[in-house]
Amino acid sequence: MGAAAACRARGGEAIRGATGLGPGTDVPSPRVSTGGLPGGLLGSPAMTRPRPWTTIERERIQSCRVFDVQRILSRSPRTGRSHEFFGIGASDWVNVIPLTPEGEVVMVRQFRHGAGVVTLETPGGMVDPGERPDEAAARELLEETGYRADSVRSLGSVNPNPALFGNRLHAFLGTNASRVAEVAQGETEETVVELVSPDALRRLVLEGVVDHALVVAALLLFDLQRAAETGPD
Repeated sequence: MGAAAACRARGGEAIRGATGLGPGTDVPSPRVSTGGLPGGLLGSPAMTRPRPWTTIERERIQSCRVFDVQRILSRSPRTGRSHEFFGIGASDWVNVIPLTPEGEVVMVRQFRHGAGVVTLETPGGMVDPGERPDEAAARELLEETGYRADSVRSLGSVNPNPALFGNRLHAFLGTNASRVAEVAQGETEETVVELVSPDALRRLVLEGVVDHALVVAALLLFDLQRAAETGPD
């Protein structure tokens, strides 16, 4: 069943006083860094920061299998006027970069209905209720590839798109990933495993072959953390 068929209207179901886009999920205060800006630009008295808007009401207007559409009524701190916005509530997501003992990245090819094409990605998916992000990363790795990593280490997390989403993408590095099972193919998923060297993967990103933004974000976090630990290549 497609996402459109899985949607059902929930008009009038208000979510008052919440600060996050996901049902019952609060968005943490923004983390502001001055790193890399000359002269501590963000700390300059001449530069003011936008003030947060006041959320008056959140109403879930459509519920789909993997996300909710929400109407957000917020008041401007500058004019005092209220305006209507729309957001997408979703569970947190995970993406894992699994490295084999030989140093290759375990990736998957699968059809993506939103883009209507077969993509090349690192394993990932949704965090289930009651599940920790690292547990979800290990589960998705095993389900989509049949590989299990000796350890799953956090690379950090990012917001997929603050204009619409309040959830987080958690990126992980899986070390010494080895094949231990067959791919768990479901009725709505079909993945094919492909091993790619890190150098080839960088080229595939630059050439647009790997163009899933969340995968690219996870790869960037991996490169940044590796550079911080060992120095640039």
